[in-house]
Amino acid sequence: MMIKLGRNFATKNLVPGKSVYGESLAKRKGGEFRSWDPKRSKVAAAMMKGMKIPLKENQMVLYLGVATGTTASHLSDLLTKGMLFGVDFAPRVLREFILLSEVRRNLVPIMADASKPQKYRWLVPNVDFMFQDVAQPNQAQILVRNAKIFLNKGGHIFVAVKSRSIDVTKKPGDVFKVFKKEIKEAGFTILDEKRLEPFEKDHLALLLKWK
Repeated sequence: MMIKLGRNFATKNLVPGKSVYGESLAKRKGGEFRSWDPKRSKVAAAMMKGMKIPLKENQMVLYLGVATGTTASHLSDLLTKGMLFGVDFAPRVLREFILLSEVRRNLVPIMADASKPQKYRWLVPNVDFMFQDVAQPNQAQILVRNAKIFLNKGGHIFVAVKSRSIDVTKKPGDVFKVFKKEIKEAGFTILDEKRLEPFEKDHLALLLKWK
């Protein structure tokens, strides 16, 4: 369940009384809600810019570049009957996500390189939704490689395209054009796109659907 709390969106806390990253908690009709900071989450930033995220409570989700789990914790609130599998290769940040998964039972931490999905194929089932937030030059290829293995036909992907991580020598707009071309050629439909300023500089959020 999600509501507006002041200027921000807020999700109904799956673990009442506990915040994850210092976000504010508020009691409202229906329970306790956690404010979703758009400066700490690209999904929240995209929603603040008007993007609708068609995530359902019973879906299976793969999150590439889950880091400490700031965004994943809010998705966890929404996935009351689903599961989220979070992949990251950095031991330090994944350690925090592991601790988070101990109190949020619908989170599954996986330490792996998202560019090598065959390494964790046996750990992740087919999923309905993918989220990608990785800082890699081959971000589009990583997304496609994982989608071909894990994403159900008709499934959705939210991706935060980081132009400076892909090619710092080119204008962000040119990087975004190339990324979108690669995605379309791979068989995705772009349902929506939002630049994330003022929350994130040189970032583009895309909502995709697998044909």
